[in-house]
Amino acid sequence: MPAEIKRSVTIAGHRTSISLERPFWDALKEIACSQDVSVNELVRRIDEARDSDGNLSGAVRVYILAHFKTKAASCAT
Repeated sequence: MPAEIKRSVTIAGHRTSISLERPFWDALKEIACSQDVSVNELVRRIDEARDSDGNLSGAVRVYILAHFKTKAASCAT
């Protein structure tokens, strides 16, 4: 798997860093664009909904996977 890329995002007025592989960053941007929100806003929503035990990078990856699984399932019907 490609190396992780660390980027800063702002959540609730606080800067934090997320490390994701390039394909995940690309997918996150695609999802944000399709929802007409910024990447920061999408990450904020993911952070708000995530289990407090997990880390944010992992929550973003799971969100992306769930998004595309749902999309694939809707195409199959």
